[in-house]
Amino acid sequence: MSGRAESERTGKDVTVVHLMRHGEVHNPDGVLYGRRAGYSLSDLGRRMADRVAEHLEKRDITHVVASPLERAQETATPIAASHGLDLATDGRLIEAANVFEGKTFGVGDGALRRPENWKHLTNPFKPSWGEPYIEQVVRMMGALDAARDAARGHEAVCVSHQLPIWIVRSFVERRRLWHDPRKRQCTLASLTTFTYRGDEIVSVGYTEPARDLVPAHLLAGAKPVKGKSKAFGA
Repeated sequence: MSGRAESERTGKDVTVVHLMRHGEVHNPDGVLYGRRAGYSLSDLGRRMADRVAEHLEKRDITHVVASPLERAQETATPIAASHGLDLATDGRLIEAANVFEGKTFGVGDGALRRPENWKHLTNPFKPSWGEPYIEQVVRMMGALDAARDAARGHEAVCVSHQLPIWIVRSFVERRRLWHDPRKRQCTLASLTTFTYRGDEIVSVGYTEPARDLVPAHLLAGAKPVKGKSKAFGA
């Protein structure tokens, strides 16, 4: 029996990949920023990043990687620093593309009643307004597997964005990919944790190390507040 096969048989080839959502972003105008450059963490977002770095400080983390967007890079930086690691970048962890980038698209702002938006709202199952869910699954699974390989037998942290994290978790847990965005369990600075035995995911966990810092209207399951939108912190 090979060494790899023996390690899998005895349960020693266990790798943990934490898929983290970035912290709060400075966005006073309430823009759906998506993949746009120039959106950095707020002071509160930096506190969230530091909190998670403290939470993970004693974990066996050997690889930290982030989406190329500023908010993800800034969130990952204190985690990499606390473990003496260089921060890697993986473009597959980027936010989902969305035709409404640069616009305000919050609860109660009338966006759904504007005729110019209707053509983008024809198919919620794909979805018609942005990157197809299945394409998000493919790239996110690729990023997770790459992090697993980089940290084989240890732990990795991947900093990404709310929708891609929720979509890949839904896929792994065999849920439908189309969903109510208000019910995503993926708050700011949360950790969705995938445990691998060998190359296979055997469990998924979820924690919120910075929950006390997250504004109430942005917590998972919170009721929408007029003038405020979960989408802004994607």
